[in-house]
Amino acid sequence: MNVLKNISKDRIATISLILLVGVIGAGILAPIVAPHDPNEVNMSLRYAPMSWTYLLGNDHLGRCVLSRLIYGIRPSVLAVLAALVISVLIGMVLGFIAGYFKGKVDAIIMRLCDTMLSFPGYVMALAIIGILGVGLENILIAFVLIKWAWFARIIRTSVMQYVDLDYVKYSKAVGMSPIRIMYKHTLPVSFADIAVISSGAIGSMILQISGFSFLGLGIQAPNAEWGMMLNEARDVMFTRPELMIAPGLAIMLVVSAFNFLSDALQVALDPKLMKSNDHQHKKEALSEINVQGKGVAN
Repeated sequence: MNVLKNISKDRIATISLILLVGVIGAGILAPIVAPHDPNEVNMSLRYAPMSWTYLLGNDHLGRCVLSRLIYGIRPSVLAVLAALVISVLIGMVLGFIAGYFKGKVDAIIMRLCDTMLSFPGYVMALAIIGILGVGLENILIAFVLIKWAWFARIIRTSVMQYVDLDYVKYSKAVGMSPIRIMYKHTLPVSFADIAVISSGAIGSMILQISGFSFLGLGIQAPNAEWGMMLNEARDVMFTRPELMIAPGLAIMLVVSAFNFLSDALQVALDPKLMKSNDHQHKKEALSEINVQGKGVAN
């Protein structure tokens, strides 16, 4: 509740949160929200302009662009969120084990992470897609295999800040099990870092999956996806630019919203940043009062 209260003080973060809730809700309720079948072909409406029946017009096969945009939320956002959750869970388990036990366990897990992180992300993803084949499922598998090591390393660093504190040492001394210590003492204090890095990573993952689909490596026709919609509209980008603007604007708004929300979360979950922010607001308010006071005096 305190986090939401702190985020509500940031107008941009509040708008971003409302936008993301609306987008995710529209994706989940796509069969209800979408005005038409996204895969319904009607060549008589090929490249038809915007109308009250088809608010964003029709594409090269006469399909409703708005309906495809709404259904495109599922692979572009919801599927990426699922891959992110799996990656974070794997990274969190290994990161907590490495940060808590240290020693040989830490060395083995970190060497494994170093091996995974030594390959550029896109190259690794292309290699996995080349082995498994094109398709949304294989891209999501590639994301999980690439991202878990990054999350594990960051979470391990966060956990190591707290495992040597007195209350953790006391819990060990009284015989509390490692799992209970990690759950009761280290997870709550590490949750802020986990939330921030997760919200920060989702934007890049959305851009990546849209990029792969744009190249024809992601979700396959006739299914709707924002990157694939951009690819389909390339041939008419000068005569019908709105066909590229709609999915492009959707990607830009959602990624920006996640980035703004990530920044707001970092401030809301970090008391030092919150105090610094409040102090800055107070200074600005005082300076404004002083300026107004001088103006009245003059």
